[in-house]
Amino acid sequence: MPKLVPIFTTPPREFKGHEGSVMAVAVFPDKRRMVTGSYDKTLRLWDLKTGVVLKKMEGHSNGVSILAVSQDGQLIASGDWDGEVIIWHGETGEHLTQLIKARSDLITSLDFSPDGSVLATGHSVRMMKLWNTKTWEQQRNLIECGSDVRCVRYSPSGELLAIATERKIQIYNTGTRERVASFKAHTYNYSLAWTPDGARLLTGGDTDDPTICEWDAMTWQQVSDPWTGHSYNINAIAVNPAGTLVASASDDQHIRLWRLSDRRTIAIFKHSCSALCVTFSMDSKHILSGGSYEKMISEWAVVPNDVNSKILTTTTSRNACIDEDLSTAEELLTQDINTNVNNYTSCAHRSFMMARQHNWDQQSSSAFHSALKEERSAFFLVTGDTALAARDYDRAINLYSAAINLNSASDAIFAKRSKAKLRKGLWMEAFLDAQKVIQLNPSSHVGHKLQHAAFYGAQRDDKASSTFQTMLSKLDNAPDTETRKLRQQYLSPSEADQAIRKVIDAQLDNAPSRVLDTTTGLLCDREAQISTFKSSIEYRELVASTITHRDIQMKHVEEVVMSYFQYVMLSHRWEGKEPLLQDIQGKVVYDLDPVGGIKKLQSFCKTARDLGYRWAWSDTCCIDKSNNVELQESVNSMFIWYHHSALTVVYLSDVPPLSKSGALAKSAWSTRGWTVQEFLAPKLILFYQKDWTLYLDDCTPNHKESNTIMQELEYATGIDRQAVIAFRPGMRGAREKLQWASTRITTLKEDIAYSLCGIFGVRLRVDYGEKKQNALGRLLQEIVAQSGDITALDWVGKSSEFNSCLPADITSYEAPPCKLPSLSEDEIQSSVSSLRGLVAVQSASKLYQTLDSLSAPRFAHRRLHLPCIVFPVTEVRRRSGRDQDTYMYAVKSDGLHDLQITTEDKFTPFSPTRPPPAWQTVLLIRPWSRDLLELHDPADDMQSMDNWSVFESSFHDSPPARSKPVYSDSHSRALRLIVRLRQPFSAFLLARQRDGEFKRIASDHDIIAQVKYMASISYMMDIRTLEIV
Repeated sequence: MPKLVPIFTTPPREFKGHEGSVMAVAVFPDKRRMVTGSYDKTLRLWDLKTGVVLKKMEGHSNGVSILAVSQDGQLIASGDWDGEVIIWHGETGEHLTQLIKARSDLITSLDFSPDGSVLATGHSVRMMKLWNTKTWEQQRNLIECGSDVRCVRYSPSGELLAIATERKIQIYNTGTRERVASFKAHTYNYSLAWTPDGARLLTGGDTDDPTICEWDAMTWQQVSDPWTGHSYNINAIAVNPAGTLVASASDDQHIRLWRLSDRRTIAIFKHSCSALCVTFSMDSKHILSGGSYEKMISEWAVVPNDVNSKILTTTTSRNACIDEDLSTAEELLTQDINTNVNNYTSCAHRSFMMARQHNWDQQSSSAFHSALKEERSAFFLVTGDTALAARDYDRAINLYSAAINLNSASDAIFAKRSKAKLRKGLWMEAFLDAQKVIQLNPSSHVGHKLQHAAFYGAQRDDKASSTFQTMLSKLDNAPDTETRKLRQQYLSPSEADQAIRKVIDAQLDNAPSRVLDTTTGLLCDREAQISTFKSSIEYRELVASTITHRDIQMKHVEEVVMSYFQYVMLSHRWEGKEPLLQDIQGKVVYDLDPVGGIKKLQSFCKTARDLGYRWAWSDTCCIDKSNNVELQESVNSMFIWYHHSALTVVYLSDVPPLSKSGALAKSAWSTRGWTVQEFLAPKLILFYQKDWTLYLDDCTPNHKESNTIMQELEYATGIDRQAVIAFRPGMRGAREKLQWASTRITTLKEDIAYSLCGIFGVRLRVDYGEKKQNALGRLLQEIVAQSGDITALDWVGKSSEFNSCLPADITSYEAPPCKLPSLSEDEIQSSVSSLRGLVAVQSASKLYQTLDSLSAPRFAHRRLHLPCIVFPVTEVRRRSGRDQDTYMYAVKSDGLHDLQITTEDKFTPFSPTRPPPAWQTVLLIRPWSRDLLELHDPADDMQSMDNWSVFESSFHDSPPARSKPVYSDSHSRALRLIVRLRQPFSAFLLARQRDGEFKRIASDHDIIAQVKYMASISYMMDIRTLEIV
């Protein structure tokens, strides 16, 4: 018959003083104090012995929801319902920081890393943040969790971080930030706790699954069946320091005490309301818990005198032993023996305690004298292993030493002590123990492995490398197959170096070839960068982890390399004398006279350094402009460099401190040609004003996420904020991108074209001195040639000398493209119906097939080969112009309504009665676009998913409001084409020159033409590909 579980309703002691629900509780490692957090917006520091409040801690503006204490007891962190965190001194209870605004929502969990260097904060908005406890700055890499975070807990070793989100348990490697496991534990997850040895993770569920699940930290498989007993959400789980007992707090008003060994409930402590928080005292004698409306903490005896006294006795005697309180340990074990004279383990442990106290006379009366030595040695080893797992390296070393002094000097014990000394940083002592391992077991590789770690820790890389090679040799020559298989786990140092170098080269492929070292202030080329990395602790640790883990994921190597080689780009306006490469090469930037551009460069490097970045790039001094090859490569790669930068700093030299919103739009930076790609390409950007403080004092980690700044940037540039945030280079939306650049200016005229290469994803030969029209012409030629997109031909103004179909200046794109009305689907269907029977099926189909077979427009030797529908001009009459520089003509053409055109070009009027010269031919043409065929291109679906701002030009009639129908026959498609061809379109006027070549006649406004007769298609059958110069 199962034993009844005792239920206790009255706590022996209560800690009262809060004026609201006590939401959180934690105890200090000094065993004397406790801290509590309440909905009354305060924390209270308590003396556990007297129950007196030592300090009332005020500062939160809303209820305190969670708190944590660092393992050394020096720091307290508290979070509230407004997403604010305060850090307090663990001894005095005084503020160490101002409010940290982690988020604008509830802080759900806090936990310090075991070494106290990092604070993890969990939030109810699907993310977890990490904070450096030295600077209290947020570390750059957020952990996006996918659903709301309920609880975060570091493993005892600090190597893993467990996150309970609503749906999944996620496990992260704290060194690499790599997620190593993700699994479903409960319907909804609520709480987490690690066992002290880090071997198990306990998870608590919600009302739909109010169980505790136990997970193996090696395999992340569930251990045993779920622990059942609670009936509502499990809000908190705690494990006692000895790792023998578990306490859980639930909305069912119960605190359950579990025995970890068999997962059984051994006691229940009942609150009058939902139990929200629970923890053990450091000596494991008490449980401290809080309920939702009780405004106090209840203290319960872990195991009352009449219940399971053996649990308490064993637990506390073990703690007393670890604490070196040998008299207490002996007394407790004696009590256990008096209860059960057949408890041989306790007798052996008591004999060991007596021996420690040199009470040999009593020891000799022990019934287990013959087993004493073995029992004592085993106890030392077990206790030493526990101390090692708990990262108490001093105690582990002492316990292993005690085992060795009992003549238990096996190679395994020396290996364990060597490991403890390695963790403690005692390199020479660890090396000597490793030598003992080799002496006791010369054929084993273990001693050489430990020696390698000792040499590595002492930064004796040469010795570490040779020792590691010896270890590999031992594995290769091991007599048994299983040991030889271990060799497969390792890489040789040269193999590791080659693997890392490949990752470095791949990383630097998208980075500048020359950067500034913000630490030293020196300019470095690529090999100097790599050499600096190879002398860094990051590289040494990476090699060490790589050679000892052959199966290490390359993702870890990539993350380390990417983190080290992160660089910051500068976006600014050139002013006065800027420092060139020759001015700073071989010099420390910080030591130069801080005037003009040097001062700006120094401030930029310091800003990048203070933000945690080692490498920085400025276009003034990081390019050798006297080297044509390097200059060419830099101009064509600059967009990629900005895109792959960790951060781009925009310096607004003409925006004074304390400026109000609107200063960015007035800055000269907003008018420069090169700066377009410099704010489109980066993923992360920060704007700084003249004194190198953040613009508008906006502390948003990425100003592309600042609504205020992005709205102002959109106003200043005319570029939609979504395009700024999620820009991708390419030809799509070419006409709109040209409009973005149309008002920009550059010092060197050719740069207006070169600065756009990256935006369109094209490479151009850089040739300063070729003139602006030529450079712009080559860019536009590439856009049309590579994409077949004719929207770049949609402009008004003067023709280029490069090709008459292209503009002479980028400003020709400043006016928005002509936007013509489009037909609705109902209007198209109605027009198609009216054409049936009026238009011959054969003629309509022939027109469709002819247009469908046309090739895309292309350039060759500056000549544009343009497919089009041709309408010969039959009459041109001169009219009175609006000014002396332009001419106005009335134009008639077969099949089109009459037009009026204004142009700077002059040509001889003609009519049917006064025909033009034989060589002169004037044409109106409709440039052909395949969009009119309404053919579905799957690539369009992919493009539509991009976050691009898409502009529909007049050359590509706007698509109907409804989705396009599926046509049952080719005749319907042909009739739909005729209906669309009947609509107004943007036409080009071409004139044949004396040499027989066609040139476009530029106009100061769009030429809008329209076919006269709906049912007649004879006028649309003149389809050609014209060559235009």
